[in-house]
Amino acid sequence: MLEEITKQAKLAVTQVLDAAKLESGQLFVVGCSSSEVCGSKIGTNSSLETAQAVFAGIYPVLQERGIYLAAQCCEHLNRAIIIEQEAARKFGYEEVNVVPQPKAGGSFATTAYAAFDHPVAVEEVRADAGLDIGGTLIGMHLKRVAVPIRIETKRIGEAIVLCARTRPKFIGGMRAHYDESKM
Repeated sequence: MLEEITKQAKLAVTQVLDAAKLESGQLFVVGCSSSEVCGSKIGTNSSLETAQAVFAGIYPVLQERGIYLAAQCCEHLNRAIIIEQEAARKFGYEEVNVVPQPKAGGSFATTAYAAFDHPVAVEEVRADAGLDIGGTLIGMHLKRVAVPIRIETKRIGEAIVLCARTRPKFIGGMRAHYDESKM
């Protein structure tokens, strides 16, 4: 089952990245309820093994493309984000002091913290796209304007998958012209 979860996660992140047309150096947020992936209600059955399987599908794809992973913590840490220190500095995010745990931060954020070279926590980010696995509400960490993406992969394990990319705001009113490539 864990191998299948890794395959599903890899497929989902690849589909989102392709649809969002992210480039090297951009930020991708992932919220993941390992409980939901296992078929339980969010926050009730945290599983490090399940989170590690999801992470194993997502992180190598992002690394290969030079895209930073922002791992969202659960509500017990106010949905803080775990990112590489390099990314926090690049984007000007202020570090906060917390180390996620499976039941206080979530298993996915705990896995990211253990896997990153120099992990740090920040309170919020403005990601270019994201993957919400199990209804974790990643919207607060996306740039404005978020645009839903429909991908073929509808579930990872038992968890529903929702995805989004962002685009620049339209300004200028009815006489304005827009760059079609950014829509």
